[in-house]
Amino acid sequence: MGQNFSMKVIAHIRSDFSSKFGVPRQSGLVDSLEAAIVFEPEYRNADAIRGLEGFSHLWLIWAFHQAVRDTWSPTVRPPRLGGNTRMGVFATRSPFRPNPIGLSSVRLDRVEVTAENGPVIYVRGADLVDGTPIFDIKPYIPYADSHPEAIGGFASTPAGETLHVVIPSEQLEKVPASHQEALRGVLAQDPRPHYQNDPDRVYGFQFAGMEVRFSVAEQTLTVKEIIPQ
Repeated sequence: MGQNFSMKVIAHIRSDFSSKFGVPRQSGLVDSLEAAIVFEPEYRNADAIRGLEGFSHLWLIWAFHQAVRDTWSPTVRPPRLGGNTRMGVFATRSPFRPNPIGLSSVRLDRVEVTAENGPVIYVRGADLVDGTPIFDIKPYIPYADSHPEAIGGFASTPAGETLHVVIPSEQLEKVPASHQEALRGVLAQDPRPHYQNDPDRVYGFQFAGMEVRFSVAEQTLTVKEIIPQ
């Protein structure tokens, strides 16, 4: 017998990505990416996160708010397989699911209590678009959540950094020093759709208030232009 449940948005994330293009395909791939979790007014209570700083990593349960659909498909085309092979939706992490719920493991960096927003949680390695609604935050518990012997199916090999990144000095100087390492990490992951491999094409995405334009030839990504917005 089917049941429907309502869920409350407890927070939103503030990240450097205004759209999904460029967002790492999994959490934890670019540790230098910093994001902030800002609670909704109802949940801005420091008691609610008492003891959180004793953990190094967190689980975030959130919504694919840019991928909500009225219908669903039992199969999807994982980017990891080049976008040409269909796999069961429950064997993937595709955003196009019966319930558009995401799960990310992130590193807890710090907690700051602010006058405007109450306790704000800063994390590293998040794979979320700016403004993503968060349903819940849970501590990562190593003895229960880590399974070194686990088998990863068609995604058993880490994606890792696949491209050599070249950013001309006149373009790199437009990027704040605090964001340069993160930008290199994002670009090295190859943000292009896996089915696109045109060396003459110039791609672009928004990152930290900048438009980053680049091209890829063989295994080298070259930044063409960085435009502050």
